[in-house]
Amino acid sequence: MVHQEKQTPSHAKEDTSPNAAARLAPSDWQRELLAGAVSFFAIVYIVIVNSSILADAGIPQEAGIIATILASAIGCFLMGLWGKAPLIIAPGMGINAMFTYTLVQGMGLTWKQALAVVMISGICFLAISMTSLVEKLRTAIPASLQEAISVGIGLMLVLIGLHKGGVIIPDRSSVIALQSFADPGVLITFATLGLTCILYMRKVPGNLLLAIIGGTVLAYLFGPAPSMKASVGSSSWSTYGTVFGQLSIQGVPIATLIVAIFSLTLVIVFENVGLINAQLNMSGKPERFKRVIQATSLSVFLSGILGTSPTVSTVESAAGISAGGKTGWTPVIAGMLFLLSLVAMPVITLVPDQAVAPILIFIGGLMMPAVRHISFERMEEGLPAFFIIAFIPLMHSIVDGIAIGFISYALFHLAVGKWRDVKPLFYVISLLFVAHFVLQTM
Repeated sequence: MVHQEKQTPSHAKEDTSPNAAARLAPSDWQRELLAGAVSFFAIVYIVIVNSSILADAGIPQEAGIIATILASAIGCFLMGLWGKAPLIIAPGMGINAMFTYTLVQGMGLTWKQALAVVMISGICFLAISMTSLVEKLRTAIPASLQEAISVGIGLMLVLIGLHKGGVIIPDRSSVIALQSFADPGVLITFATLGLTCILYMRKVPGNLLLAIIGGTVLAYLFGPAPSMKASVGSSSWSTYGTVFGQLSIQGVPIATLIVAIFSLTLVIVFENVGLINAQLNMSGKPERFKRVIQATSLSVFLSGILGTSPTVSTVESAAGISAGGKTGWTPVIAGMLFLLSLVAMPVITLVPDQAVAPILIFIGGLMMPAVRHISFERMEEGLPAFFIIAFIPLMHSIVDGIAIGFISYALFHLAVGKWRDVKPLFYVISLLFVAHFVLQTM
């Protein structure tokens, strides 16, 4: 359930006055500094991974790095100063794949048009966060389909990671073929994947970042080493100038635009709301829900302007909360560290695909446990969930996979006489997806 803003007893109210920070005890400051640093090192890998995915959409890698850093820093500042909760904001895994591989490569948008979709989706998310619609939307979508979307996106990340790491290649006879294990890139990808899993299971701090570093070292020792492509000098910032604020909807068919905005907004809502609930409960601040959602939605809006895929409240926020983060100073400190990471751009651009691909595969694996919450016993529930899980990666389209799952869910419930079990709003959403397919044939 979504937690609404609630009044707490006067003696328990959070101090949000301007002088509150000055009254933090030295031990509190040490705790928040530590939590902010832990959160940053848990999520900083996103700078490398996200810029690599944005590059597949046509955004120059140097510009993607700067955009990711700025969106993360500003998002963290918004969360700290407005949301006042120890949650970290950064471009989301899964949503960045939707940006590149569905909106751009699948629906035929340019990256400039996709950035406009991100900005408009942020406006929609902000409008939803101001009303009770966010809860109505969540309750209208069956839990089995929400979980299926997570699993389907996870499998798509695995497919992307295997391709990016050179493990699988296109093949005319079998669609996909396995690359020879004699290829050093394949061996480096699997070695880095093994390292990633071991570091994570042993709970090594900064495990994903360390895995990327390890994979990069292996690539330099045993594979073709990438060359330095960027610096923080004028050339990088001039490249970023060709991306910042370059969003445009010119030339996008109105039907395509509506479907893109609707689908992206839907995924953004699912990605954020449940996770924010869990993390606020973990930090003991469920009353901050509405402000946190507003800070997150504003961050999504700014992502389109800054030149990156949508930001989300990240899973890695749990690392900072576990380290003692309790206030908005945790994300503020993480945001400052993000800005400092700009000086590491020459190093970031040296990271090869074989060091990034295993992270995509691993994160896809982390999204698999959601499948256990899907009831496959009832076919009218299980089959649509299966369609979403299978069709998102196999059709290489998050939008089309979700659409087929939603349409079949409504159709099957009508066919077996259980149409009353489906919310009216869900039928409306399903009809919009039907219109999406109909318009594609015209």
